[in-house]
This record gives sequence, structure tokens and C-alpha cells, in this order.
Amino acid sequence: MKITIASGKGGTGKTMVAANLAYVLSQHERVSLVDCDADEPDLHLYFPGEPRCVPVKTGIPKIDTHACDLCGECGTFCRYGALTVLKDRVLFFSEMCHSCGGCTIVCSRHAISEEEHAIGSVEIRTISDTLTLYSGIMDPGQVLAPNIIRAAKEEAASALMICDAAPGIACPVIEASADADFILLVTEPTPFGVANLSQMAELTRMLKIPAAVVINRSFGDDELVHAFCRDADLPVWLTIPFSREFAAVQNAGGLISRAFPEWEKAFLDLYAGICSRGDAS
Repeated sequence: MKITIASGKGGTGKTMVAANLAYVLSQHERVSLVDCDADEPDLHLYFPGEPRCVPVKTGIPKIDTHACDLCGECGTFCRYGALTVLKDRVLFFSEMCHSCGGCTIVCSRHAISEEEHAIGSVEIRTISDTLTLYSGIMDPGQVLAPNIIRAAKEEAASALMICDAAPGIACPVIEASADADFILLVTEPTPFGVANLSQMAELTRMLKIPAAVVINRSFGDDELVHAFCRDADLPVWLTIPFSREFAAVQNAGGLISRAFPEWEKAFLDLYAGICSRGDAS
């Protein structure tokens, strides 16, 4: 089973939920935890350790200046502006390239081939015999976060995978979510939180993947979230209260499911709901 933990904005507690769920489940079965926020991965703060690094590379165009007749077809095709054809040369901007390979196809002179280009890495940390963390990390100046995420998930292939997506609804989130069996949406009980939750709810409908909601930092008055979820047919399966004790544990890099045993059962119940909803779909 693949579970993606997502949110429409940063700071909702998405990574905290992913870390606690993975830790609790790893007490019972083997779990791969994948940090899919390639711009700012931070799950390693909960699970420190010396990583093993696997480089991630992709293909970028290489121009044969002797074969190129400067026809301009490659520049016209590239919607990202990575190729610009001048009267005497072709300019290539690697930081703009999305490695689609289209330029090699449209070149009638076969003057474009591909060469490998490093864009980041996957850091692999063995946390225990049953829990492994895979962190996708994109190199500065690169743009291909989906490629990094894809590589991290390929490294992590296992029976139970939990993916901590980047915030928002852009391409990295879709890459982290598109093959999921279930998406868990983490929100905060504020108007801003609900507005972003609505975007994520629409994304899950478009992807046709079952979803449920976790409310984090609750003050006890969550009617705004519940009203939206009723209208959107989204179940709310877990509410985590605003707590100074929880904040102190998390600020020290700890897990509430380990510090407060009753929350281990809460995350186990959350997983049971995911399994039942996923099977029903």
C-alpha cells in the first residue's frame, strides 16, 4: 500500500503526521518512509542518522555543432526556453531544461543527443530493522523535483510506503500522489487552512484517490473544517490538539506517539481507517 500525506500549505503538521504514522506502523511491519519535499526535506530531523547517498541524474541535450544547421526547430519546440537558436549558434540553459527529450525527436539533422546531468540525490537512512527513510534532495538551481521524487520512490519500493509530499498542489505533489492508494490530508482549523484544504480535496477527486482529513493544532472549535468536510464528503479521522507538551516534544525532534503511548493507538486506528477505505475503493 502507498499512502501520501499531503496539505495545501506549509506548516500544517504534515511531516509530523507522516513521521508518527511511519514510526507506529514500523513496530508491526516493514515501512518505507519517503520524503518527497525535494526542495526542503526535513523528515531526517525526526530520524537522524548517517545516510547512504544515491545520485540522481537525468538526460539533457548535447548539441553536435557540426551537424546542426541552425534551423531553429528545437528552440521552437522547447516551451521552457531551455534552447535558443541564434544565427551562429545554439544557446542551452540547463537550469530551464525539463528533460522531456522532445528536442532530440524534432531535430531533422539528428544533431541533438542526450548526456547525463546530475540533479540531486536520494539519502537513505536505516532507522531500524523495519523502518527506512528515503529523502529526495534536489541540487540548488535545479527544477526537476518530480524526477527526484520518482527516484526516491523507486529506491523505496516496498509493501508499505508512506510518502510525505511537498506542500501545495504543484507538480511535485502530483508526482508524490498520483500512484497512491490513499491520500491523507492534514489541515489546520483556520480559514486559510480550509481554503488550501479545498484545493487538495479537488486534487484527490481529479486523481480519483480516496482521502481523509487530519486536523492538527485544534483548539476544540473545528466546525469550519467539519462543515467543509461534510460538503466535500471527506471523513475527519484524527484531531490533534494544540498542546505545549506536544510542541516541546516535536521541537526536540521527538515523536508524540513515542512520548505519549495513547497516541500510538490513535495512529494505529488511523491506519485501520485507511486500510478499510482503501479496500472499499
